[in-house]
Amino acid sequence: MPAKYHIHTQPMPPKHKPIGKYGIVDWREDCSACHNCVKRECAYDVYDKERDRLVNALQYVDYLYECKGCLCCVQSCTKGLLTWETNPEYLKLGDEVWTPDIISSTWFQAETGRIPVSGAGYPGPFCGPGFDSILTDMSEIVRPTRDGIHGREYINTQVDIGRKPTALAFNPEGKLALKSPPIVDIPIPAIFGLMPWHKTSPQLLTAILDAAKKLGTYAFVDDSSLFAHDVAIPYVSGEFVPLEARLAVWPDSPDVVRRIEKAKSTNPEMIAIVSLCLNQNAVSRSLELAKAGIDVIHLLADWHGMTVNSDKPKHITHAVREVHLAFVEQGNRDEITLIAGGGIALAEHMAKTIICGADLVSVDVPLMVALECRICKNCQQGLPCPIEIEDVEHDYAVQRIVNLMGAWHNQLLEMMGAMGIREVRRLRGEVGRAMFFDDLERECFEPIFGKRKEL
Repeated sequence: MPAKYHIHTQPMPPKHKPIGKYGIVDWREDCSACHNCVKRECAYDVYDKERDRLVNALQYVDYLYECKGCLCCVQSCTKGLLTWETNPEYLKLGDEVWTPDIISSTWFQAETGRIPVSGAGYPGPFCGPGFDSILTDMSEIVRPTRDGIHGREYINTQVDIGRKPTALAFNPEGKLALKSPPIVDIPIPAIFGLMPWHKTSPQLLTAILDAAKKLGTYAFVDDSSLFAHDVAIPYVSGEFVPLEARLAVWPDSPDVVRRIEKAKSTNPEMIAIVSLCLNQNAVSRSLELAKAGIDVIHLLADWHGMTVNSDKPKHITHAVREVHLAFVEQGNRDEITLIAGGGIALAEHMAKTIICGADLVSVDVPLMVALECRICKNCQQGLPCPIEIEDVEHDYAVQRIVNLMGAWHNQLLEMMGAMGIREVRRLRGEVGRAMFFDDLERECFEPIFGKRKEL
């Protein structure tokens, strides 16, 4: 049995002041300064840290919001002077998809490399739009030996990138009659994609590539000065293709097959990827590209995880499932590698996208959030980045990205262990391990309450 793949993480504190979710408002004018002040009993030392930081701080408001929300001080203060409040600056983070909780959770994972845990339980709804409409089946969670992180059973997260033969052929001597097509395996079902709108720099891209190398995966890169990096997947927008590249990606275009054939004539061992926008023609175009001999198709939704240029946009999970099922119906699904990207913000999104039919995912915006991006979109408008992400320190950036992916990998192991699946390649298209809210609603409630009205 091969050694377990493990991502080594280590704490990497933030470079900028964190924006916490909760804070305590302290009405000090009525304080009697009693000797049993509850502030001394704070389990997280929030008050002591605040006092120490305020000694030389000029902007101290942010530090008031490092409260963990246990409410011990609020409930124990004998005069009721403490009040629990939500930070208004926290609520301004992100948008309706990249929510403040997702951003805050990503910061935590990038800093610690640990799985975020809510000790107070989950107070939110049990379904919602997009990824939240898929519930995973955790019926095997009672088997401790199948704990992917600490258990005895090995859970494999390795995936292959490239065209795979459906059958082997042998010559009379018992040797393979045909040469196997080029293939690359990576230990996690994720590669790093291009940033959808962030302004990057060679320094930032180098850090992303080095983090990918440390994880054993690959990264798309559109800066030709970095094409020679060991784990770079060059994004070929012109005619130039580096001869030594093992993988390369082309944006879809009418002549993309011809350009790839020309590149493969000089480098037949190269694995060609076509990046295809997920739109209403994605299914037919994917089948067409596969028939033309393309090895890998990158299905790219917008950064909110929705199909593009469509009157009725679909979520990436629905669009990927349609492409996957089209290949299944044709009987050639195992030949093609499907990479899905766009809107994947959490580890559970990675697992759910694979359940819907992708072999692996491309991760983009979470890498920026790991480096403390607020998704303020200043760079989209040509304004200065408040955290100067283009000038990010190399070692800091590499470790924060490695920590994030380490936390994601552990969460994937936990989910697969709870679903009773030991091989991530078996998870692909395994919708029997998931429940779709739309299906549940149609089967359980529609016979009673009728069909839901479209808004």
